[in-house]
Amino acid sequence: MILSRENLDAIAKTGIDVPQAATFELPEKVLQFGTGVLLRGLPDYFINKANNQGVFNGRVVVVKSTGTSTVEFDQQDSLYTLCIRGIENGQPVSQNIISSAISRVIAADRDWKSILSLAESPSLQLVVSNTTEVGIQLVEESIQLQPPTSFPAKLLAVLHHRYHFFKGSATAGLVIVATELIPDNGKRLKEIILELSNFNQLGDEFLSWLESSNHFCNSLVDRIVPGKPDANSLAALQEELGYTDHLLSMSEPYRLWAIEGNEQVAAILSFAKADPGVVIAEDIEIYRELKVRLLNGTHTLSSGIAFLSAIDTVKNAMQNAQVKSYIETLMGEEIAPSIPYAVTEQQASAFADTVKDRFANPSIEHLWLNITFQYSMKMKIRILPLLLNYVRLFNQVPAYIAFGFAAYLRFMKIEHTADGKYVGSYQGRDYQVTDDSAPYFDEKIRQDPQDYPISVLKDADFWKTDLTLCSGFVETVVEKYQEIESAGIERALSALQSAKLEQDHTI
Repeated sequence: MILSRENLDAIAKTGIDVPQAATFELPEKVLQFGTGVLLRGLPDYFINKANNQGVFNGRVVVVKSTGTSTVEFDQQDSLYTLCIRGIENGQPVSQNIISSAISRVIAADRDWKSILSLAESPSLQLVVSNTTEVGIQLVEESIQLQPPTSFPAKLLAVLHHRYHFFKGSATAGLVIVATELIPDNGKRLKEIILELSNFNQLGDEFLSWLESSNHFCNSLVDRIVPGKPDANSLAALQEELGYTDHLLSMSEPYRLWAIEGNEQVAAILSFAKADPGVVIAEDIEIYRELKVRLLNGTHTLSSGIAFLSAIDTVKNAMQNAQVKSYIETLMGEEIAPSIPYAVTEQQASAFADTVKDRFANPSIEHLWLNITFQYSMKMKIRILPLLLNYVRLFNQVPAYIAFGFAAYLRFMKIEHTADGKYVGSYQGRDYQVTDDSAPYFDEKIRQDPQDYPISVLKDADFWKTDLTLCSGFVETVVEKYQEIESAGIERALSALQSAKLEQDHTI
């Protein structure tokens, strides 16, 4: 039996949240660009939850921008199951939700006219997008194409059609929330829309309507939604549920959608009332800083340590006493107090607790090797501001951050192979490095293999800052690097933690 509206009554209700019949009659209030699991597992999750509580009372029309087939959604009446598994507040969570948030999926290449027709609906209030970082790019093209190729041009065509249909009414404006993982995503999208409007010569009156009647909102999304499980896990889940679902996906319990907006935006996005995971505020920078520093920053600094310790996944690292202790101390004593934003100790501690739960989630296979993707860029963006602020505030070397730097340098000890890849090796294990800075490291190692660590650390052009100004930092990292080389990563980490215990006892 496949999941569909017709089969809902035959699905056992125990252990499954089934949509109420009334939700299928709700008006279409949301136009969503993107069919991916993150949108289904976060924004659409919130909308579905609100609809079931009688709060938002609106469904989602999804635009599929690549390909023409929507059969997976059509055969299931756009219903899908979200299986939530993990740990929240230290307790295991297992929940199965059949979502009716999506009313239909339209392939832009096949039925562009239906998308423009939706722009004529007085019920439409919100546009949500997740078209990947590449999606928010300026492509100078006509919005008269059927359809335009780029996402911004598609959106502009919808807005321009709506403007004319409602004769420029101020009440016809929309809230547009970008969720792409780039800084100031909504602001950047608006800039592109305005540039495209000028390119298409749409006129000053339309530009004025764009500016005054529409709200382009920055937003931050934070939830791990790995998507469809592997074949064995999927078969077990479908046997448990009692039906087949080609759109089934997994998700962790943690959820956050922080949206930058005023009271007018909050009034439209009423689904925020259904779940504290939706935050609407005029300044959402604190949420970005907590995520980028405590979650992403901890991931980054720990990835080299865990991988070199032969630990494959994040959840397994939380079963290793040494690495778990490193993660907890790093977050609590070095990252939290050096976040370059006004964050209270209580806010940082509460967020750190959620990070520990998420790291320990037994249902998510998050590979450390995947986390090392673009390792160098992550060290510069996520870690350098923490390091510089810690030194400024405390005038001493953050030992755990320094150790993370040392593990990073050891991980990046690589060579260029004949097939064009960059490969590292540690204790008999080879691994591939995917990092735009790999050629730089290969060159540094070939030039001077003995002094490679200090050469990189003293390269102000590479770091865009002079690390030697952080008194003792370069020397500490090189010392830890040499310990990793001579004694091994586990013994070097043990020595770091023993020194910390001795220091704490002395204090």
